[in-house]
Amino acid sequence: MPKLKTNKAAKKRYSYTANNKVKRTKANRRHLLANKTSRAKSRGKVQDAYADKTCEAGNKKLLPYGN
Repeated sequence: MPKLKTNKAAKKRYSYTANNKVKRTKANRRHLLANKTSRAKSRGKVQDAYADKTCEAGNKKLLPYGN
């Protein structure tokens, strides 16, 4: 049986916790921060957000080995 390939784009965006939750980083914190309000910047500050339960099956296909 051949090995499954890990999706490299998903590997950079998602990771698994010890309890097999899918962890992600919130969007809109990379650039153009001078134009954003402090409220918008603080809302995006959370580094360890969790992906939705609806996306979990798709993420497990993209990351078959739990990278």
